[in-house]
Amino acid sequence: MSMDASASAVRPPGTRGQPLDDGFGRLATTVERLRREVREAQYSTGGRALVELAAGVLAERLGSGLVAAHQQLDSLAERAGVSQLEIAADIVAQAAKSELAAVAHAFLAGTKEEEPGDPVAAEERMRAAESAALAADDTQAMAVSLLEYALAQLEAETVAVWAADADGSLRLAGAAGFTPPEARRWRHVPPAVTTLARQALTERQPVWLAAGQQYPPSIGRTEFPVGARVAVPAGTGGRLLGVLEVCWPGPLEEQPAPVHRQLDSLAELCAYTLDHRPGGEPQEVSPLADLADAALDSALVLRPVLEGDQVVDFVVHHVNEKFSDLAGRPRPAIMGTRFLESYPMAARAGGLFEQLVYVHATGDALRRVSAPMLAHVDELMLSGPATYSILRQGEDLLVMWRLHDESTRLAELLQHAQRLGRIGGFEENLLTGEIIWNDHLFELHGLPAGSGPLALAELPGRAHPDDAAAVSTFLSTLLDQGHATTAAFRLQRQDGSYRHMRVSAEPVMDGGVRPIAIRGAYQDISSQHWTEIALEATRDELNHTQQQAAEQAKLTLRLQHAIMPPSQGPLDTPQLRVGVRYRPAGNELLVGGDWYDVLSLPTGKVLISVGDVAGHGIQSATDMVVLRNALRGLSATGAGPAQLLYWLNNVTVHLTDNVTATAVCGIFDPEDGVLRWARAGHPQPILLREGAAAPLPPIDGVVLGVLPDLDFDEGSVELAQGDRILLYTDGLIERRDSSVEEALSHLLSIAATDGVELEPHLDSLLRQGASDTDDDTCVVALEVKS
Repeated sequence: MSMDASASAVRPPGTRGQPLDDGFGRLATTVERLRREVREAQYSTGGRALVELAAGVLAERLGSGLVAAHQQLDSLAERAGVSQLEIAADIVAQAAKSELAAVAHAFLAGTKEEEPGDPVAAEERMRAAESAALAADDTQAMAVSLLEYALAQLEAETVAVWAADADGSLRLAGAAGFTPPEARRWRHVPPAVTTLARQALTERQPVWLAAGQQYPPSIGRTEFPVGARVAVPAGTGGRLLGVLEVCWPGPLEEQPAPVHRQLDSLAELCAYTLDHRPGGEPQEVSPLADLADAALDSALVLRPVLEGDQVVDFVVHHVNEKFSDLAGRPRPAIMGTRFLESYPMAARAGGLFEQLVYVHATGDALRRVSAPMLAHVDELMLSGPATYSILRQGEDLLVMWRLHDESTRLAELLQHAQRLGRIGGFEENLLTGEIIWNDHLFELHGLPAGSGPLALAELPGRAHPDDAAAVSTFLSTLLDQGHATTAAFRLQRQDGSYRHMRVSAEPVMDGGVRPIAIRGAYQDISSQHWTEIALEATRDELNHTQQQAAEQAKLTLRLQHAIMPPSQGPLDTPQLRVGVRYRPAGNELLVGGDWYDVLSLPTGKVLISVGDVAGHGIQSATDMVVLRNALRGLSATGAGPAQLLYWLNNVTVHLTDNVTATAVCGIFDPEDGVLRWARAGHPQPILLREGAAAPLPPIDGVVLGVLPDLDFDEGSVELAQGDRILLYTDGLIERRDSSVEEALSHLLSIAATDGVELEPHLDSLLRQGASDTDDDTCVVALEVKS
């Protein structure tokens, strides 16, 4: 903020002075003299100028000379029973309403440049649009008229007129071409919502968007998602009152300058209607005057001074009683002056005047902005910290500010810091017995502010008995040894409750010999104390939980390794060579329920199986042991794979607690070289023959443990010498970012090798497997010997 003062002002405390060394200093010293001269001239000539202006209006309307116009003016004043000055003011005010016609003429000028057809038709369309705007305050009717008579010729299909309200929101004042539900949905846009209209209002210039270009949300976006559109700010008298938004159904070529001028003129028509809607007429006494008088800080009510559509200054319309000028000027010296005359330093770049113009144009309030306030007296610059706010109501602005000296700001900062930190300060004079407490310390002790403070000697009686030793040590160090110290203890408040306190104090020494005063602070650390206790308890519980989890993981891993060793030597029979690999999960806490089994049966046949129990942990490992051993026992019956899975499914349903698992079971007969197999929701085995790899034909089989008494299909394959069969669990192929089909394709590609021995082949599969889920992996390979 920047302000100025007269040469006779008195500098208030807390400000700093320095010589003015730029053009603003010379300007400010001249302003006061010019301001007095201009005001005297205005008083003497203002009334005469108004009468002459009214006479000129009458002369134009009557087609007579100025003498006859003056005579007509006298006659009108005599018949109305008012002064000549009052009747002149009425005539000039009525004549000002014809300003809209000039706007319409500007539009017509742009239209005729581009209209290839009949210029009379274009003029008739614009006259109809102008008549609709002048005929009523209905913005909706004006929007329909603009689309029908003006914008339709530019191939536009929809138009929206937005009104900018004082609270920063946008209101749909009129719309044409949109469906009624869409218009109702956009009838109000809160201040915080960014739309195309708000972008144009903020940037204070038209915003064009090409077809298909991304843009903020706006009305009709769902109905016209790929069309071009433009948002043009609608302003009059230096104020932005709203936005005109026009939409096209499809792409739009770059428009020539006349079209841009036409749209600007139509936006002015919208601004005229918005400015004269019901309740929008300016009042003689600003409604902000009462608000300024109710403010506790200095407040001014300003009204704009216009040259054309530009705000060149503001008139100080009202000054509240609490007004405090940096240079000490009274209210009458400011009332009625122009703002830049009284405060020329505000015209600096980025100064207060730019902020005033911005708020007046956009309606966006500025609240509690901190900036230095500047003024000058007798060639000296005065500077003081200040906080100010600006808001607009109609055409008027309310400006409020508060001056701060350095000591006040530091005191407020310290007060807030003590309140937020629950800190209370004290000072005790050991010679006089005088004790000073701040308000926060009374609150910490639970004492009313009107009661007397407590001396340090009374502290042991206020402390919890268990903390007596800590308080005694604190007082001894402070008073006897003369050293600064800190203590934490439980303080008994006035109501009998205890609060955990930390007190820090230091002595004020008399020449370094003895303490003559003690100053310090109490801080309520109750919340911190209980937080530390809760945190420590949480740490203990977490450590205990981690220890239990680690012990459980070790037990599970030992159990799993006891049954499923990570590696096992090849099993040789006269006709078969069998190799197995088992890889536990990468995370010990994720020990799972994968199993494999290769068993020579009493009949001379070989049982081969792979399974996977759902879940992880010791329970899954235990369930895996149950199913694996059950399958081993059932295989002694000599039943086929499908029958074995039928029985194993019933075991899972009836003898376990809600366990589900997948499995594949095969029985190889060395006499005929046939492998019979069945599966329960498990991936089908892979046949490797002559360097090629392919899965066995799929057969039906439901996951174990879902329903009792389920039948399983059985398949068979006749194996030749050199053929290999791979059985595996999903831990070999599962990936988080790919499908099962992709993972299986990868496995077939790395499994299709020719001439590689069985054991190296299994190692290669584990090494090149695509899995990234840290799951257990089982692989069993059966090879028919040559």
